[in-house]
Amino acid sequence: MKITAQGPCRVDMAGGTVDIWPLYLFHKGAVTLNFAVNLYTRCVIETTASPEIVIRSLDLKGEERFANLEALQKAKKYKLPLAAYVIDFFQPKQGFVMETHSEAPAGAGISGSSSLIISIASALNKLTGSGHNIEKIREIAQNSEARIIRVPTGCQDYYPAMYGKVSAVEMDCAGIRRKEIPVDLADFNQRIVLAYTGEPRNSGINNWEVNKAHIDGDKTVHRNFDRIVEIGIAMRAALEASNWAEVAKLLRDEWAHRKKNAPGITTPLIDSLMEKTKKAGAKGGKVCGAGGGGCVFFLVEPDAKARVEAAITEAGARVLPVQVAPKGVQVKVTS
Repeated sequence: MKITAQGPCRVDMAGGTVDIWPLYLFHKGAVTLNFAVNLYTRCVIETTASPEIVIRSLDLKGEERFANLEALQKAKKYKLPLAAYVIDFFQPKQGFVMETHSEAPAGAGISGSSSLIISIASALNKLTGSGHNIEKIREIAQNSEARIIRVPTGCQDYYPAMYGKVSAVEMDCAGIRRKEIPVDLADFNQRIVLAYTGEPRNSGINNWEVNKAHIDGDKTVHRNFDRIVEIGIAMRAALEASNWAEVAKLLRDEWAHRKKNAPGITTPLIDSLMEKTKKAGAKGGKVCGAGGGGCVFFLVEPDAKARVEAAITEAGARVLPVQVAPKGVQVKVTS
């Protein structure tokens, strides 16, 4: 049996960091906004007659072999922990070869790891017949990733891989809910430009330190998160109304706020990109993820898209030709 699972990566627009439990509980109306892009992660599992488990990462060019599930569970360290931890959770009864691949550049800040863990968990869910729904898959993926990185993880990065399209992720005492924002995707695709700096991000924001400071009662941090939530709420309304001028203004506000409160989020190249693309007609932009490198998202008017892309190339970065991914993770089984 061969199982293939494929899920999209994402671009975050507003509300990042507040999606880490329990931070969103302290800010009424907390919401994150993002959209899925057609850069995909894949997990392919082929069952074998042997109990051996083989894991290969095509993009990382790594491989691990275990005589059986028990050997995997007894291992003290993994070369490919993302796959190994999820295999450990699902405990498949037969041997197999798993190959994974991510189209996202290394350290791009577009949630390649979160998408990949959704793809892996979805494939293993099918292999083992566990029957988990997509929300439970998210919970398994998020908790598995937290075990790997040893700090709390946010929830928003998994939803584009789960559902595709444009999402508002609401968070409160009742839990986490994803709501689709009904954007005209053909129009939106003409307004998005994604650049890769070639510099893997180095976590300009230390989410764990911010989390601790917030819980310890740091009033400055609390006010920062109040502003992040305000921008997220306003941007959601602007997106729902297709008010692109207001979306662009809020995108600029989000970037200015992040840069002021976490100077390490930017780099000289990112600053140069912001300046040159603005002159070329970009209406707003922000770094994807934690910053310090990786990808930068720009919102443009359709007639300025080619000029902005040319400015990005001239500045020394690479344009990633993306569109909104219309579907979330897809699982296919062949015999």
